Amino acid sequence: THGHFGFPLLAAVILITCAISADAQSIVGKWQLVDETSCLEGQLADADNSLAGEMAQMSSATPQLIEFREKGSGEESTRILNKRRSANSKNFLYKFTGETLYILDKKSQTISESFTVDKLTTDSLVISNAGRACEIKFFVKIKSPK
Repeated sequence: THGHFGFPLLAAVILITCAISADAQSIVGKWQLVDETSCLEGQLADADNSLAGEMAQMSSATPQLIEFREKGSGEESTRILNKRRSANSKNFLYKFTGETLYILDKKSQTISESFTVDKLTTDSLVISNAGRACEIKFFVKIKSPK
């Protein structure tokens, strides 16, 4: 009889699934952008160009924050992920699969930006633009005061 093998295997699959989902990090919370690389930087490094310096000076001293809320909504202090010119609102919608972060158009709910999640821990997040892998953003988690 091969009916006896079904239960232990099913139990093992359930245990493994629970262990994986418990280990998966949540993207929900407040994150601060601490560094980013652009595709332009690599090209400008070779040329003696003052544009790179000007662009670096233009980046503000105010912290760039992004908050991912439950149920797929979020808010950013400046344009960090949502690059659409029409999207002047700092609120956005997102979908997170664990490996990919999609920024959705608020009206049509279609994907406007997609990012590959390179690293996600309890206190750090590294994402790269799915279309341009040289655009990488580094975030640290903002701990909420207890």
